[in-house]
Amino acid sequence: MSQIRVLVVDDSFFTRKRLIDMLSSDPEIAIIDTAQNGFEAIEKVTKLNPDVVTLDIEMAKMDGLTALGHIMKEHPTPVIMVSTLTDEGSEVTAQALLEGAVDFIHKPTDLTNIKLTEVKDELIAKVKGAARAQLKRRVGLVRPRSIDPASVTISDAVKNKIVMIGSSTGGPRALIEVLPRLPKNFPTPIVVVQHMPPGPFIRSIAKRIESESNIRVEEAQNDDRLQPGVALMAPGGYHMLIEKGGIIKLSHGPAVNSVRPSVDVMMSSGATVYGANAIGVILTGMGRDGANGMALIKSKGGHTIAEHESTCVVYGMSKSVIDNGDADSIVPLDQVPHEIMRMIEGRR
Repeated sequence: MSQIRVLVVDDSFFTRKRLIDMLSSDPEIAIIDTAQNGFEAIEKVTKLNPDVVTLDIEMAKMDGLTALGHIMKEHPTPVIMVSTLTDEGSEVTAQALLEGAVDFIHKPTDLTNIKLTEVKDELIAKVKGAARAQLKRRVGLVRPRSIDPASVTISDAVKNKIVMIGSSTGGPRALIEVLPRLPKNFPTPIVVVQHMPPGPFIRSIAKRIESESNIRVEEAQNDDRLQPGVALMAPGGYHMLIEKGGIIKLSHGPAVNSVRPSVDVMMSSGATVYGANAIGVILTGMGRDGANGMALIKSKGGHTIAEHESTCVVYGMSKSVIDNGDADSIVPLDQVPHEIMRMIEGRR
């Protein structure tokens, strides 16, 4: 098996050295070069074609966020943002993920002691995960054309349904291509689990997606009541459960499938309450979280959609559902909103 070729980008010599030492400790990873700013990063990505880039945000001459935009447009490459801003600057992190960064990791502000090595295992794991990502050239974030509200048929049967969406690696970018295309009179509640650690990241992602959307997109709060045309996203670090009467309950219970929030937890609770009126959607992501939830939705007579391999950044979660035979519809990302509407309206 060939090594994962990594380009390390950071304006601090000390940080670059520590990152190199950590990553080089794993025999499956090879550091092919370093860069000190965004300009160098863009040049070396094009020249060296690395498998993964670790990219700092705060740099002189050209910052990491600007460089990320150029990389995604000109030479799409799996990028992990490594910065102190990824902990406190949730809006910067959200923007990076929505612009196409595969993941992020917190760099401790105290670089003078051993604390930096605390992120070693996490960094190595995320680099290995990022190496599996399949990226395609895209042109910036452009608000997709939404579905014509006049084409939506609203009935009492439609109003009793729910849409449950699960995503992980590459999910923020996928969500901003799906939710903004739903019409302003969207007739059902939407609940979303995007794998994310604790912190204000989901709130920032929801705010950004809502700014592009016709519907409301918010971070869920305990005891929220589901409403038509409102998408509630599970906070990082909390499971989101749906109880009878459409009430949201947040739980800090044990991780499921090694994650919290878990798609399985949300979908299983929603399928139990809504039965045949539940619609499950699995987008890009690593692992198999959501496979059991989608199976339960199917078993209760609900309907399921899985993103096609051709548009998944990581074909893992969707693949698990498809391999299990639990996907009623398998479509590329740009067709997901139309499939959601078709299933809501009961069209064949």
